[in-house]
Formats: sequence, C-alpha cells, structure tokens
Amino acid sequence: MSDTSTSLIHHPYTPPAGFESIPPGVYKASTIVFPSVAALRSRDWKHKTGYTYGLHGTPTTFTLEERIATLEGGRFCTLVPSGLAAVVLVGMALLKAGDEVLIPDNAYGPNKSFAQGELAGWGITHQFYNPMDPADLAAKLTSRTRLVWLEAPGSITLEFPDLPALVSVVKAHADAHPLGIVTALDHTWGAGIAFKAFDLGVDISAHALTKYPSGGADVLMGSVVTRDEALHQLLHFCHMRIGFGVAGNDVELVLRGLNTIALRYAAQDAATRALARWMQTQPQVAAVLHPALEGTPGHATWKRDCTAAACLFSVVFKAGHDQAQIDGFCDRLQLFKLGYSWAGPMSLCAPYDIPAIRTTPWPHAGGLVRFSVGLEAVDDLKEDLARSLAAMQR
Repeated sequence: MSDTSTSLIHHPYTPPAGFESIPPGVYKASTIVFPSVAALRSRDWKHKTGYTYGLHGTPTTFTLEERIATLEGGRFCTLVPSGLAAVVLVGMALLKAGDEVLIPDNAYGPNKSFAQGELAGWGITHQFYNPMDPADLAAKLTSRTRLVWLEAPGSITLEFPDLPALVSVVKAHADAHPLGIVTALDHTWGAGIAFKAFDLGVDISAHALTKYPSGGADVLMGSVVTRDEALHQLLHFCHMRIGFGVAGNDVELVLRGLNTIALRYAAQDAATRALARWMQTQPQVAAVLHPALEGTPGHATWKRDCTAAACLFSVVFKAGHDQAQIDGFCDRLQLFKLGYSWAGPMSLCAPYDIPAIRTTPWPHAGGLVRFSVGLEAVDDLKEDLARSLAAMQR
C-alpha cells in the first residue's frame, strides 16, 4: 500500500491484549467488520452472542444493559435514546389496532400524550384510571386491554400506589384474556434502589436513565427491563425495527454515573426529607407532598414497600396565594433553577396546574410547585427557600 490514505485506513497494527482498567472500554461503531462471509451470515445479534451492526449493540452497550438489569433485579435490558423512548418502545412493541392501554391519571405527562396522539391515530384506545383505587382499575379493564401502565409515585403529586394490589387486579383479569395483559412500571423514581419492581410483580420496568443512573444532567437515555425472555424478544425485535440507538460516549457517562448512584440517591433522599419537613412549618404552605411524609396519599404503602425515597417533593400553597405570587416565588429562587427533569446535581423547581392535567378530582385549591433537590448543602437551599417565601408574604 503506497498511498497514505489507504495505509492509514487499513493500518495493520493491533494493540496487545490484556489491557484492563476501572472504567469499561468505549466502543463506537456503525459498521461492524466480519472476518468472513460465513461469520457475516451466521452471527446472531438476537441473544448478545455476537456483533452485527452498531444499532444492535457493542461491548459498551451490552455492559450497560447488564448493569441496569442487575440494578433493577431483572434479566434482560434494552437501551433507548430517552426515558420517553422507553415508554414509546413498550407501547409500539405490545399494542396493535383494536387494543387498549390503561394509564394512571397521575402518570408522566408525555406517556398520556403518546396515548392521546400516536396510539389513538393507530387505532389503539386508552383510559386513565385512579391509581389509588384498585377498584377503579378493575372496573376499566376490558377484553381489549393489553397493557396497563403503573407509576410509583405519581408524577408531580407523588401519591404512592399499592403496586401489588394493582398488579393483582390485572393478573386476575388477565387469566381470562386470550393474550394476557402486561404490566409496565415507570420505575424512574425508584431507580432500582427504593424498591425492586419485579419483586412487586410487574412485568416490565421502564427507566429514564437520564435521571439517577446518569446523575449529571448531561445525558438523555432510557431502558426497558424484564425478567421474561419472550417479552424481551418482543421488545428487542421492535427496538431493531424502529432503529433506536444510543451513543457510545453517552453510555460511558451512564456507566460512570452508576458507580455513585447509591450514594447520590441516599444523599438526595436525606436532603429532600429535611427540606420537605421544614416546608411543612411555613405559614404559606397548605400541604407538602412526599411519600415519606405522613399525610401524603400512599404513605403507608411506601413505608411497607420501600426502603428509600428520591429527590422530589411538591408544595401546595394556601389558596390565598394566586398564580402570579407562586410564579414570583419561583422566579426569586436563586439556587433552585427553573427547569424540568430531576436527579442531577443542581436543584430545580417548576409550577404546575394540576386540575388542567388530571381527570380525577384534585383535593387542593392552591397552586403547586414541584422541587427536585440536588447536591447543594441543605442549609443553603433552605435559606434560598426562606428568602423567597418571605418576599411572597409581603
């Protein structure tokens, strides 16, 4: 090879084997090179026994999938580009025209929007149920129900449902269903740490790795985990057909984040409980919502099924404070930045209009703000809240 370009592209050097380091290697590839036509034709990507194309996995993505499966107590994991993509993959893999999906009324908003938009357009119906009332779920199960979503706790308002009771309702109905009914849990809050989803009976765990597994507020990624191989294959083949992929450098960051997830979860849990309890004493506040606080719906269930809680709490202000005052409170905060997502190093907050996004009655008259507690010192965060509350009172 006399040409420089050809010599560089087809360089014969191979580094020596035996290199080991603490972080796993980062492999980035679209094309995978085969040693022979026989290998090209025979290699199996379906069971992670070989490599065929970048979308179907690399040593780096396989490593993260195995670690996420271990974190959640599952057997099979599929990586997707975001937490929402995990929700979408489950719906696309399991539902067809004529099927119905049931979704908690307090679920992650984009899950509901996906059902109202794309799924409805494909001839798939949906119903919203009250997750705090297993009888309501039972009443809404039909012969067309194929998928039931669960979420613990509820998005924004943080009610903690009785997951085993909800699963039992579904399983009892599924016995009479010709295809069965799959239960899928949005497990982002629990993260495999507060509780083990599969030990409570769910079939699928969808997880926004964007949150706790990453921990840096710098990665978008999701995962879908199951213990059932046949169910995994349905998800796995759909994943292949729709072309979901994740970048090697993003996988590297999540692998790095997993090393400290337990420490961060514990630290943010402790800080969140301290701030939530302090907010309960403030005269502007009507209610503080956090599963570990008595009075939050589902507290007893959380106490029975969980060993920890995440970094979220929500505050309902007294009815005398209008939305402009609540918005002003948020704008004055300096350490709590306005933004969506959570579980990163920086504390966040956002106001929500709960009656506008729920079909079940909302018992509070005042406005709500959800807080995500980061890794700042608790006293500094408390001072930030106190300063803005004092200005709100004037």
